[in-house]
Amino acid sequence: MEAIVNETAQELVAMFSLPDDYNNPSLSLLAEGDSRYLKDLKVNVKNVMTGEHLNEKERALIGLAVAVNQNNKVLIKHFTSLSKQHEATEAEIADAVACDSLLASNNVFYRFRHFVQKEKYQQLPARIKMNIMMKPSFGKEFFELVSLAVSAVNGCEQCVNSHEHSLLELGSSEERVFEAVRLASIIVSLGKVIY
Repeated sequence: MEAIVNETAQELVAMFSLPDDYNNPSLSLLAEGDSRYLKDLKVNVKNVMTGEHLNEKERALIGLAVAVNQNNKVLIKHFTSLSKQHEATEAEIADAVACDSLLASNNVFYRFRHFVQKEKYQQLPARIKMNIMMKPSFGKEFFELVSLAVSAVNGCEQCVNSHEHSLLELGSSEERVFEAVRLASIIVSLGKVIY
């Protein structure tokens, strides 16, 4: 695959410290078609990486959890590095990954209960071990926020509602919730172009 000649695509690649010759089929198609979407994506990424309601470390850790959720090796590497740059500890990085893995299980399980809507399934115990939720290294509120973002990505309505409710009870704000979900949505779209 040839190196990218589209300037916006090159800028996008540079944002993630990828080699100058980085390319993949999706990025190549957008670049060759001189797609205006590349400019939108670049602006969207820049916009979600700043804001009032999440700090830089929180953004990096949410980005990492979503990248792990999407199994995007390029973005996992980027957001791990960014997390460390913003002073996330090894334990906090591990908890972001653990949160994503736990939510992969919970989102399937609780989506099933929600879809089927049978009382019998609501009464049966989940028997899913979730000790990580009790005392995460970066605190309960942020664990709930990462959980909500991942649940939104995975489309689990019951989980999103439950985590949003918990967040507000813990004193979080709707603006903080919104910013986390917006960040997660852009990371998912970015992962379709950078992988």
